[in-house]
Amino acid sequence: MTYEFEGRTEKEAINLAATELGLGKSDFDIEILEFQRAGLFKKGHVRIRVHINQALESRIDQQSLQIATSTPEPAKAPVAIPVISTEFEQDIIHFLETVMEKMGYPGTVETIMQEENKISFQLNSEYSSILIGKKGKNLDALQLLVNVYAGKQTKENIRIILDSENYRIRHEESLVRLAYTTADKVRENRISVLLEPMNPFDRRLIHTTINTIADIDTKSEGDGLYKRVRVFYKYSTESMTRSGGGSARTSLPSSRKAT
Repeated sequence: MTYEFEGRTEKEAINLAATELGLGKSDFDIEILEFQRAGLFKKGHVRIRVHINQALESRIDQQSLQIATSTPEPAKAPVAIPVISTEFEQDIIHFLETVMEKMGYPGTVETIMQEENKISFQLNSEYSSILIGKKGKNLDALQLLVNVYAGKQTKENIRIILDSENYRIRHEESLVRLAYTTADKVRENRISVLLEPMNPFDRRLIHTTINTIADIDTKSEGDGLYKRVRVFYKYSTESMTRSGGGSARTSLPSSRKAT
């Protein structure tokens, strides 16, 4: 018998399956049907199929019968999620359009996503390439400016994200590809690789992506806002020596030899 469950992560979907079926995680096999990595403008999504044997199926049917004949618990009141006010949103749009006008690159601004304590805006302009700037630095500067302004307009800790021509999404995808390509290079050559300076958002994406790779690790180096990410092989003392990090964080087991 099979069942399907969904969650933001694989772990969340498996935990939900175990809870709903009343089984231990080792009692069933899973199959990943759909996987979407969480990103700057999209939520993570995983759909799994759970396979269980006939003996456990009868156990689940019995549990379902007991639940159906028991007295239902009163429904819990929904938890209120803070909603960003329309007035605040319009204030931010007016501020951004005024700044763009004074810069000499007029355009319009629209809301593209709103979550708890985070709101994203799209800058629409025939001068989008200038507003984005080389490697997104102009867009980052505008984003920093509007976040400073937003912080003065409300006591809520609301984060503003700016995008134009889907630059953020395209840039995020290129960073994920860079992370995996660099990890493969590091694993193959047992060396460390130092990436170019990045802002905190880009560095976090590199760290998060490579954290899913068991034998590769990362660390930030440098001072200031723009730091560099070093990617290295966990079990290589040579890579750690080159990175200036001293001894490796994880030693190679004595029963294995480095290749």
